[in-house]
Amino acid sequence: MLENCRNARERWGGVSELIDRWLRDRQELLVHYCDLSGESDFSQTEALKQKFVRLCEALVDYVSTGHFEIYEQLVREAREFNDGGLELAAKLYPRIEQTTEVALNFNDQLDGSELSEDDVKALFEQLSRLGETLESRFEMEDFLIEHLHNVHADKVASA
Repeated sequence: MLENCRNARERWGGVSELIDRWLRDRQELLVHYCDLSGESDFSQTEALKQKFVRLCEALVDYVSTGHFEIYEQLVREAREFNDGGLELAAKLYPRIEQTTEVALNFNDQLDGSELSEDDVKALFEQLSRLGETLESRFEMEDFLIEHLHNVHADKVASA
């Protein structure tokens, strides 16, 4: 997953400052995810809770930026160029929205209360599903960027 993030930054780095920042946020999210996924001692509940909190903060920021900034820009470009991009977005956005629900539901598990060792174990079980969901989301987002933004980069540059 982390390697795919690096590849995306190499492909789209510099194309748009907004996308560049978002891809850096993605990388930060993945760093927090990997930091947690490597844990095996569930008895350190407070330290683990803090790691989960940092992961969830990065997760919510990333998801929010996608929905409220990136996707709007991509749809605006698709509308401007009117070359089938709106139809593509209409197909993928509902699937991306499903991944958003998984991410927000995961975030909601940290409601500010104390976590027992069993709570931490349950979060780790959900962490695996979150990782799979994020991987799927990143693939869809990369596809959208490639087909709704990069396809127009030459047209924008020559205008």
